[in-house]
Amino acid sequence: MATTTEGGETDAADADATEMGEVSRLRGILFEGVTFGATVFGLFMVAILLLYVANDAIRPFSADPGWHLVFFLTLVVPATALAVHYYRRDEPAGEVAYVTLGLPIVGLLAGGGLVVLFSTVVTAGKWFGMVIAVLLAAGILYAHRTYRPKAALERLFVMVFAPLLTLFGIPSITVDWAFVTPMTRTELFRIAFTTPALLPSVPELFLSLPVIPLDWMLLLATVTLPTATVFGRAIAGRRDDGRGLRETLAAGVVVVAVGAFVAPLFGLKSQYWVVIATATLIPLGYYLEGVVRRDEGVRGVAFPVVVVAGALLGAAVTNALGFAGPDPWLDWGFITSATSRSPQDAGIYPALVGSVLMLVVIIVSAFPVGVGAAIYLEEYAPDTGPIGKLVTLIEINIGNLAGVPSVVYGLLGLAIFIRAISLPTGSVIVGGFTVGLLILPIIIISAQEAIRAVPDSLREASYGMGATRWQTIRNVVLPEALPGILTGTILALGRAIGETAPLLMIGAAASVRTAPDGFFAKFSAMPRQIFTWSSEIDPAFRYGVLAAGVVTLLVVLLVMNGTAIVIRNKYQRTD
Repeated sequence: MATTTEGGETDAADADATEMGEVSRLRGILFEGVTFGATVFGLFMVAILLLYVANDAIRPFSADPGWHLVFFLTLVVPATALAVHYYRRDEPAGEVAYVTLGLPIVGLLAGGGLVVLFSTVVTAGKWFGMVIAVLLAAGILYAHRTYRPKAALERLFVMVFAPLLTLFGIPSITVDWAFVTPMTRTELFRIAFTTPALLPSVPELFLSLPVIPLDWMLLLATVTLPTATVFGRAIAGRRDDGRGLRETLAAGVVVVAVGAFVAPLFGLKSQYWVVIATATLIPLGYYLEGVVRRDEGVRGVAFPVVVVAGALLGAAVTNALGFAGPDPWLDWGFITSATSRSPQDAGIYPALVGSVLMLVVIIVSAFPVGVGAAIYLEEYAPDTGPIGKLVTLIEINIGNLAGVPSVVYGLLGLAIFIRAISLPTGSVIVGGFTVGLLILPIIIISAQEAIRAVPDSLREASYGMGATRWQTIRNVVLPEALPGILTGTILALGRAIGETAPLLMIGAAASVRTAPDGFFAKFSAMPRQIFTWSSEIDPAFRYGVLAAGVVTLLVVLLVMNGTAIVIRNKYQRTD
């Protein structure tokens, strides 16, 4: 407000300041409105696109009006009312409600991916043998470290060759001497000799046993027990009394083992139940234990119960009244069937398996390399001198590589992995390596940002306690940076699973009738299969089947991105 001096003159400075303040608020309000409108418009357009695709895939209006009315009353109304109540009256319960509903969905997807691996790539017996081989190699390394602690060079040798020895043994060696000169080939001879196998691998020894436990028992020992141990230790670590490990082990093993006997009654194989239950029930139990112990938001557990009960009640009522449901393109048959000439019989299962196997190759190859590069660039690389300038140049190039078009990486994979290394064209491993190169810069940059965000005071405290640089990185820096690293990696994997151009360049199949049975087999991925359907002559492929494939791919992407967001928010609140 302007003031008047004794001489009746107005304080011009205060008036100008007031006027400027009003202009600044007006500009801020306008800017806020524009940004809010742009956000709403973008979300609205994306929602319209998703609804358009979902309508073609699910065809909800093909159901009877009575079917819609029943599910509206039994599912939509109670779930919506409960969600509004949580939003207005009990926000902690709302968070618990959405996590307890979404966590089993994520677990089902993860368990489904593991089921694909155990049904197409590796058997339960071979997996058990591989686990025993790894444990044996770790035992050899531990024994060497205990009895020869100063033999660092020997330990490096043991670290490299012990896993190779236990996993692959010492195979037969065949040497073939042949001269390729055409003029002398008829005058020379071939010498071939074979040495007997000196030592078979541990998986071979296990599979050669006369009696082997059932598959679900092997998976219970190698999947359920380690998972329950990890979550049990986490529960014991966050409790004041240190309890939780034994209880989690006992509950997890009992529930999964009992379910293995009951699952065949519902048409589910026991070994599949073990994998799916481990990926779903144990993480859910871990989360619910924390909710109950803190006594915060416990009422949110009612939300998934209401949703499941409403869906079951609606299904029972519609069946009793004879109301026909929708006739969707996206159903269980579409998920579990191979593609076909007929759109009614077409499915995405082989492409889905190919995408899962490709993700495994990407995780195994790109994640360690990306995190290792980030650790070196942030913790070891010097900032000054010639090497410092080289490191700066490398970081600039990494940032530039993150923006290179994906088709260029496809050409790079074609040149390196197919032309130079002679890996099979269009195989899973070539697709995984190629797409892994695509997301490697993203993983490096996100891991660098996460490591850089760790406060220097933590490093200095570790050094003050006498820890070495590697001990500080392993015990202080990486645990603090791991949530950010995982968030960036999951988002990068979300991009990887939707890429099409690199797969076209490396010769991924347009359509396959059978799922790949190994990492060197020919494969097709979900985006590649969707691209093929888009060029079919039959409109049913271009609209219905294609829409079902798009929704399947989007569900996987949204779950992966949602998982990354939950991890980030959880650890941000913890910090």
